[in-house]
Amino acid sequence: MSTLSSSINRSSPINRLALRRVWWLSRTEFTLFWRNKTAVVTALVLPAAMVVFYARIDASATGGISVNAYILTGAVALMLLFVVYYNLVTAYVARREELVLKRLRTGEARDGEILAAGALPAAVVALAQTAVAVGIGAVLLDLPVPVNVVVLLVGLLGGIVVFALLAAASTAFTKTVEFAQISTLPVLMICVVGSGALVPLSVLPDAAAAVLRFVPLAPVVDLLRLGWVGGPDGAGFLEAFGRAGEPVAILVGWIVVGWLALRRWFRWEPRRS
Repeated sequence: MSTLSSSINRSSPINRLALRRVWWLSRTEFTLFWRNKTAVVTALVLPAAMVVFYARIDASATGGISVNAYILTGAVALMLLFVVYYNLVTAYVARREELVLKRLRTGEARDGEILAAGALPAAVVALAQTAVAVGIGAVLLDLPVPVNVVVLLVGLLGGIVVFALLAAASTAFTKTVEFAQISTLPVLMICVVGSGALVPLSVLPDAAAAVLRFVPLAPVVDLLRLGWVGGPDGAGFLEAFGRAGEPVAILVGWIVVGWLALRRWFRWEPRRS
């Protein structure tokens, strides 16, 4: 088994040279991303298709949030799940099996730079889709401007980091790109069903809701809705900061778990068993 090398431990603070390496590596990843029709469909078409499901939601089933706000925030959360998590699992596995990761490690790029460059295209696509969603919400769905942009961005960026780390960790039990359709199902299903993106946790039994709040996508959903419309109670700018404490703590916890799992199980060379 191959784990992250000591290059992460000995890496120096971010400097211009490191940023340049990440930039040039990410440009290649962008090119490969747009050439992969499956990745493009997953990133662009699948999240949009979720709106068809949301269109059937009754206003009484949104936990006190307007239907339009519920649709947009839920769609953005699911974008992170499919665009970042699923696509990154397939990308990392493909690069590993083609020995690209192994070759990159023989150059000047450090381990963290290689992984960051691989995640950058998915992160940029997710941010671009979120910007489009905010524009649609403001122009077409008559939604207000976000109540607290800081909280919204914390949820968005934190979600990207969490699912990038979980994607890298998930490659440890993904032998091939094709097998990613199966290996990613547990995380995908748990997050889709139990995060509150589709069904509000407030309509579930208290015991179930208390457990599901620790699903990786749940704090992202909470922060997006809190930052955009103030949550079910319509919290204001300052009140949103106070209510963001619990989901932020859960999000940080998942970042730590993802980082430790990455350090422990990530493989740089093809699986032999």
